[in-house]
Amino acid sequence: MCKIMEDMRNEAAQKSAREIAERMIRKGKMTLEEIVEATELPLNTIKELEDQIMHLV
Repeated sequence: MCKIMEDMRNEAAQKSAREIAERMIRKGKMTLEEIVEATELPLNTIKELEDQIMHLV
């Protein structure tokens, strides 16, 4: 049961970090490296988000 709760918490944290990174990318005030530091997401994830966002604009 603890493992399930921990997994759920980790998923929620990842989702939140991705949402924050998306907002930062849209604002365009930080470098990708700064966003990596702020969100603790891997650089390749940040680059993928940036590609997705730029294709939508």
